Amino acid sequence: MAFSDFQYPAVLQQLGLTLTPAVNLFPGVPPVAPGPFLRAGQSIAPELGAAAHTELSRMIWMSGPLLGDFWTRYRGTICLIAGAEFAADPAARLTGFCDFLICRAPQQSVIFAPVLVVFEAKRDSIPDGYGQCIAAMVGAQRFNARNNTPIDPVYGCVTTGTAWKFLRLSGTTLTMDGPEYALAEADRILGILTHIVGPPPAAPAAA
Repeated sequence: MAFSDFQYPAVLQQLGLTLTPAVNLFPGVPPVAPGPFLRAGQSIAPELGAAAHTELSRMIWMSGPLLGDFWTRYRGTICLIAGAEFAADPAARLTGFCDFLICRAPQQSVIFAPVLVVFEAKRDSIPDGYGQCIAAMVGAQRFNARNNTPIDPVYGCVTTGTAWKFLRLSGTTLTMDGPEYALAEADRILGILTHIVGPPPAAPAAA
């Protein structure tokens, strides 16, 4: 089965996962102010992303600028890949398309372990993306272990561009974040991503 073949909640039994009650996964995580890259795009994102009403438009014009803004803070020390074919665990048929991946590796054109966050973009419905996102998270977990870079937990996010929902996979335990975050709360989303990935490197000292 490809990631896209998995449906929620059947994916839980199929992959041997236990769902815990939804909680606030990120209490006390400080917000991070959007940078100029994101601020410049926020004025056109609703028109180009939501008005076109396709998953690709939302991915490019709404999710992309926020993730791009996040990536710039790490000065090439993390890898952000969009539209990736991810052969996470071919033997278990956990393969398929991921809208975005964040890896703890220098920016490059291929997926290197460890994969930290898997993103699934949907046009209308957050729950419609759960199955595919959860399957890709399990795939990332196995991919990391196979490459001797086990990471616990692995995170996922389903987004419509205007709404963002985070998930956490620790071992075989899946937890969904209680809140959904609106794109207008970009500082909260950037704060959560920074909490997951770790602090960006310090800026070089001025000569």
